[in-house]
Amino acid sequence: MTQVTQGSAPQAAEELAIDLDKWLDEVGSRRSPEERAFIRRAAERARAAHAGQQRASGHPYLEHVLAVAGILNDLRLDQETIAAALLHDVVEDTQVTLEDLRTEFSDTVAQLVDGVTKMGQISGYRLADVGELKGREQSQAESLRKMLLAMVDDVRVVLIKLADRLHNMRTLSYLDEDKQRRIAQETLDIYAPLANRLGIGQIKWELEDLSLRYLEQDTYREIARLLDERRVDRERYIQRVVGLLQTELKKAGIETAEVTGRPKHIYSIWRKMRRKNVDFHQIFDMRAVRILVDDVAQCYAALGVVHSLWHYIPKEFDDYIANPKDNLYRSLHTAVMGPEDQTLEIQIRTREMHRHAELGVAAHWRYKEGTHFDPGFELKIAWLRQLLEWKDEEPSASAFVDRFKSETGSDRVYVLTPRGQVVDLAQGATPLDFAYAIHTDVGHRCRGAKINGRMVPLTYELHSGDQVEVLTTRQGAPSRDWLNPGLGYLRTPRARAKVRHWFKQQDHDKNVAAGRASLDRELHRLGITGLNLDRLVQRFQLNSLDDLLAAIGAGDINSGQIAGAASELTAPAREDSPVAVPVRRAERRVPEGVRIEGVGNLMTHMARCCHPVPDDPVVGYVTRGRGVTIHRSDCPNILRLSGEDRERLLEVEWGGQSRQTYPVDIEVEAYDRPGLLRDITAILANDRINVMGVNTVTSRQDYIARMQLSLEIADIGQLSRVLGKIGQLPNVLEVRRKVS
Repeated sequence: MTQVTQGSAPQAAEELAIDLDKWLDEVGSRRSPEERAFIRRAAERARAAHAGQQRASGHPYLEHVLAVAGILNDLRLDQETIAAALLHDVVEDTQVTLEDLRTEFSDTVAQLVDGVTKMGQISGYRLADVGELKGREQSQAESLRKMLLAMVDDVRVVLIKLADRLHNMRTLSYLDEDKQRRIAQETLDIYAPLANRLGIGQIKWELEDLSLRYLEQDTYREIARLLDERRVDRERYIQRVVGLLQTELKKAGIETAEVTGRPKHIYSIWRKMRRKNVDFHQIFDMRAVRILVDDVAQCYAALGVVHSLWHYIPKEFDDYIANPKDNLYRSLHTAVMGPEDQTLEIQIRTREMHRHAELGVAAHWRYKEGTHFDPGFELKIAWLRQLLEWKDEEPSASAFVDRFKSETGSDRVYVLTPRGQVVDLAQGATPLDFAYAIHTDVGHRCRGAKINGRMVPLTYELHSGDQVEVLTTRQGAPSRDWLNPGLGYLRTPRARAKVRHWFKQQDHDKNVAAGRASLDRELHRLGITGLNLDRLVQRFQLNSLDDLLAAIGAGDINSGQIAGAASELTAPAREDSPVAVPVRRAERRVPEGVRIEGVGNLMTHMARCCHPVPDDPVVGYVTRGRGVTIHRSDCPNILRLSGEDRERLLEVEWGGQSRQTYPVDIEVEAYDRPGLLRDITAILANDRINVMGVNTVTSRQDYIARMQLSLEIADIGQLSRVLGKIGQLPNVLEVRRKVS
């Protein structure tokens, strides 16, 4: 729903009378008299219904519905869709009913408006945090599911919603900064991926650019400035290239080829800069042209002309005609060293491919009176139906939305089976994700993988063009470690859902036993003691301890979630709890990132005996001459205090904005082997964890290496992840946090 306010109805109607007539002439220019009359009636009804209503900008609300209908008219949709776009908010914001629309226009218009109204619930989407009420999670999942259902029932509902969101993004500057960022993030997470998956390039690119404008304002302005600075030189260069290509294509017999400069999209430039870790000047497609031809044969002939003129850049050629993208996008992409040794990107496609790339599913839309069967349209609808099955596979709304974002995202990798079949996966996918994409049973029995004939770990990140061979056992089962996000075995929500489902099918008692072992192991290695398990059960909104242990054993709750929740809830029993000094001065945030109740300007430092880190329950101890020492609440030195010493304890908590690191000691026990310390430090380096000290001793009797490492850790979650990775190294027996 778009926020509206009441203004002067006569003034609004008078101001828009001429503009409305002009708009109707533009929209109806390619339509029959009957279609123009139908759209005019809808526009007049919308003007009367929204009379006096204004948007946050102060402009008449009618401007919004006209803009939405205009966007859909550019997609060449039918008159009923245009009418529904004009009337898409009247049921929610005015006294008009669906029955009124059904009587005045048609059942289809009423159904489309009803679908858009119901889809308004998606604007409440946000990821659910661990511990939120199950009812809220289910409501969020159901909102997204309703949108998908609407798409399956009539995809025009979603096209109206996309156009509505696009115009809202164009006018987002009138809202406050918090709303701008929230709406922009929602657009980038949900609506832009939907437009991409439905193949509507002209909406997708604008949604992404507008989202980036509000989420990364400085970066957006800098890229826009750099593009503008070079605009004149770039346009002159493109004109020269276009002229040369047209001449050479005609010589090759491709008389009807159309060569134009290709518009640049700031979001795609920013994404490439981040993905390739390069600056603006190293992006190949700053200068880009597009060649449109009549058929596929001419596409490859034009490619030959391009490569005969200029040397192509290795690894920058993509054949999306032979291997279309998941949204059925087809085109040839190549990058060459063009005139003056400048990098130049060239897209080559047929005119039909171009129409589908720009209009997507809108180009596939079949009028009711038509009988044409479009396989591309049917494939997209089949994909939408498949999405609806996820709801029963995913344990939470957060996982459901994560999977949706992964499946609709534009960053994909294309790998090959040993027989040459192309498999499409989300970027960052591993050989284990590939195995589950081939078949669930292949994933369960996977024990190794070869990439291009070379053995790699199951955590290897796949790249486009890799040939993947999965090594399996005759009988096998997934490992619970595969569900640990810190270990990096599985990156795609689809594969994780299959592993979780497998564990859910196992005996409940086995899950409880495995969950108890996992919980004990995680608490032990993090050095967390005094945990009230009943409170932990409540934290995850479960009914009993057995339910919690079964959820852990089945993989629904991972080690990172356990670490965060247990650290938050850890506290000594009430009789052992520190007693706060009742001082009534204002609280003060101190540099170390803790907040001390009732204290003025006191020096603070972290205790060396227990090394507290963010998310640990902490308490302050007032020392003589050294300010306040911050201890963990369960530190043995604190629990041993008695008498007047306990009166020197202060209530403290971690501040929300601290970005510092904190010293933590960990202990590792392992059978000694060459390269052990190197492997451990490699894990720490990859996670950008600073090592302040290392002490290692190896027993000559049992060859057990005992190591103590002093690390700088940001929070308890990072500590949990790094302990999990070290624990997976060969020969490592145990890794844990040293408490005292």
